[in-house]
Amino acid sequence: MKFRFPIVIIDEDFRSENASGLGIRELVTAIGAEGVEVIGVTSYGDLSTFAQQQSRASAFIISIDDEDFAVREDGIDAEPADWLREFVREIRRRNSEIPLFLYGETRTSRHVPNEILRELHGFIHMFEDTPEFVARYIVREARAYIDTLAPPFFRALTHYAQDGSYSWHCPGHSGGVAFLKSPVGQMFHQFFGENLLRADVCNAVEELGQLLDHTGPVAASERNAARIFGCDHLFFVTNGTSTANKIVWHYVVAPGDVVVVDRNCHKSVLHAIIMTGAIPVFLTPTRNHYGIIGPIPQDEFRPESIAAKIAANPLIKSAPGKPRVLTLTQSTYDGIVYNVETIKRQLDGHIDTLHFDEAWLPHAAFHDFYRDMHAIAADRSRPQHSMVFSTQSTHKLLAGLSQASQILVQDSVGEALDRFQFNEAYHMHVSTSPQYAIIASCDVAAAMMEPPGGTALVEESIHEALDFRRAMRKVDAEFGDAWWFKVWGPGSLSEEGIGSREDWVLKTGDRWHGFGDVAPGFNMLDPIKATVITPGLDVDGEFAAQGIPAAVVTKYLAEHGIIVEKTGLYSFFIMFTIGITKGRWNTMVTELQQFKDDYDRNKPLWRVMPQFLRSHPRYEQMGLRELCDDIHSVYRANDVARLTTEMYVSAISPVMTPAEAYSRMSHNEVERVNIDELEGRVSAVLLTPYPPGIPLLIPGERINATIVRFLRFARDFNARFPGFETDIHGLVKDGAGGYFVDSVAQAKVGARG
Repeated sequence: MKFRFPIVIIDEDFRSENASGLGIRELVTAIGAEGVEVIGVTSYGDLSTFAQQQSRASAFIISIDDEDFAVREDGIDAEPADWLREFVREIRRRNSEIPLFLYGETRTSRHVPNEILRELHGFIHMFEDTPEFVARYIVREARAYIDTLAPPFFRALTHYAQDGSYSWHCPGHSGGVAFLKSPVGQMFHQFFGENLLRADVCNAVEELGQLLDHTGPVAASERNAARIFGCDHLFFVTNGTSTANKIVWHYVVAPGDVVVVDRNCHKSVLHAIIMTGAIPVFLTPTRNHYGIIGPIPQDEFRPESIAAKIAANPLIKSAPGKPRVLTLTQSTYDGIVYNVETIKRQLDGHIDTLHFDEAWLPHAAFHDFYRDMHAIAADRSRPQHSMVFSTQSTHKLLAGLSQASQILVQDSVGEALDRFQFNEAYHMHVSTSPQYAIIASCDVAAAMMEPPGGTALVEESIHEALDFRRAMRKVDAEFGDAWWFKVWGPGSLSEEGIGSREDWVLKTGDRWHGFGDVAPGFNMLDPIKATVITPGLDVDGEFAAQGIPAAVVTKYLAEHGIIVEKTGLYSFFIMFTIGITKGRWNTMVTELQQFKDDYDRNKPLWRVMPQFLRSHPRYEQMGLRELCDDIHSVYRANDVARLTTEMYVSAISPVMTPAEAYSRMSHNEVERVNIDELEGRVSAVLLTPYPPGIPLLIPGERINATIVRFLRFARDFNARFPGFETDIHGLVKDGAGGYFVDSVAQAKVGARG
């Protein structure tokens, strides 16, 4: 398959009519005759920006005869201009393989220091060889480089999609042909294109290997990714990290096993608890009044603390031995990460398996900024007894397609993964018809992170995130005493670059985080996760006289083409993935200033939020400030910041195992109870408010007064402010505005109740 990777020539005489310009254009003609595109430029512009073009080029040819090239008067030991040294450094910081060529008419390699020469693939002295010979030499190197780019599975898939074979296997669209037989199918084919549809094949294609038994090019790609991520085993998953978590659990957990789980876990882990029949013991994280989830205190991870929790659990009737697994959310949605090496040292041998849900942290392995703050790396010491798993969403922070995920494994000194038994759990959850484009994206996402390129991508993400924070602080300072949006994080930032990671380590006494006492060096905020705080509420939960609820801001931003990741009461969350650009975050800064201007002038909603008004005409007579004041007054009157904190840290009593409670629902042994009558009942469902998407209750837990108070508030608020509703999964609504929760039938709670 032909990919577009032109050769880039940098020469100030590229368009000149002098001998140098004519010579380089002859070379361009000769390269074109070899079937390769050439792009010629006369200057670098911004060096770092230009160096980023390495991702689109197959080679660089750089003139050293330019006037910028400084030469001593005696002509000896000439030095290249600073721009050449910097350009080569910037290229190699991102790409250690792309061919670099220098060429000159009067100057030679003796004018170039070794630090540059050792990075080159050739030095061309113009007019000594024919343009045709030089072109073949350059094109050979460029094509050799391009041929090494594709990792194993992606390479095999591109070859298969282009070989012109007739297929008689699934899927039924037969490489897209079926779509061509229908008008709407024609639209679908034109939108997605030939390559995607030709590459959509079933697992009967032997030359592509098998995801289900990890053979062929699939296996080669998983081994390649394992090398890149520094683990002993790696498995691609095409159903997302939700499925990856369930695979890990079904490999290690059986009915009746005691498991230790972060209460701030993804619902897929709670589903795994239900599916395996485990008995969970929860570790409760801290929270601040912004609604941001903080760390579990380090003392909670002491074996003695965990043993005390197990002893206090009414569902555990006898000494259970070691817990089977610990699952920890690493990092949290808001960017709090743990020192994993500390946790490994504390729990090695005390818990059989350590599982870190790193859905939001796959980038951490590729930069020293995150050292010890992620689960698995090639240079880490192995635990003596406990096997380590990491489940990662390559589609969240890296470059995978949606649902692209992976499972990383680090063997302990005493135990290696049983790949056959693991694959039985793998088969239980993955599709027998995996989407091969997702597999290819797992393959490519891993290859993109190969150092030095992956390190540069992560560093640029951190840099962009810090530049955004600096820009927001600049705007805040220029407004003076007027309020402004702030980005949650440490009080001081480095003026340039990414600074020290110590700036981001949580410390006791730092008021900004609001999590109280924190063990030294145990937690850090990942700077690429940015929570923007809106006015009206402080970290202690105190409301100001006026405020800007974040839901109004994010709906305003959506009208201007900016969609954020998560919205809280007075905060919203954005991520600086490797795909974020300067244009994107600068637009965010300008749109927030525009919001402030429209708020100060109380512009009518029909003017500033017309799409929202079309769906909710009841707000037609309101201005932007009036809407903010109205919602803020309700939040303030109900002290909702403290309420939403207390409901997550309030004492929860388990009455039956999650599997047992869920079975009551499967057998229809539940009662749909109005929320006014819920207190004391046992939930049969996951009750999950969005945001943040963390369950308040799991099946088998007793509903307390604090949770009922929140549900009543949500009911009343949703009725008053349509369009700003709190979405609560597990809550059943009827046509009359009643709210209900499916609870275990009283008669079925039995002696446990």
